[in-house]
Amino acid sequence: MNVEALNPITGQIIGAAIEVHKELGPGLLESVYKVCLAHELRSRGIVVCCEQDLPVVYRGIKLEAGYRVDLLVEDRVLVEVKAVRDLHPIFVAQTLTYLKLSGQRLALLINFNVEVLRDGIKRLAR
Repeated sequence: MNVEALNPITGQIIGAAIEVHKELGPGLLESVYKVCLAHELRSRGIVVCCEQDLPVVYRGIKLEAGYRVDLLVEDRVLVEVKAVRDLHPIFVAQTLTYLKLSGQRLALLINFNVEVLRDGIKRLAR
């Protein structure tokens, strides 16, 4: 699937995230934003899976390594939630690795610890 075809879903995710950020503001724990974002998406009729297990395939063997994607939206878009001062390159690398391991094409990396949420959103594709 072309990642551009996922724009309607990412638009809904971003809209829900903005609503959560408007209500709560910055400064809370990542876990709070994750739960609230999942709730907001579900209240809009969007299918969300939280803490989706992400096995690692190493030399042809599927291994449970304890990796989990924060949110999987509509079984198509990964969402990694952060509440940090800065989105360091390692968070981008981590999210890109999750895309590779999951076989998905698109992810949103959302940092809620910003004054304006749009400044905390990165769209990542592979």
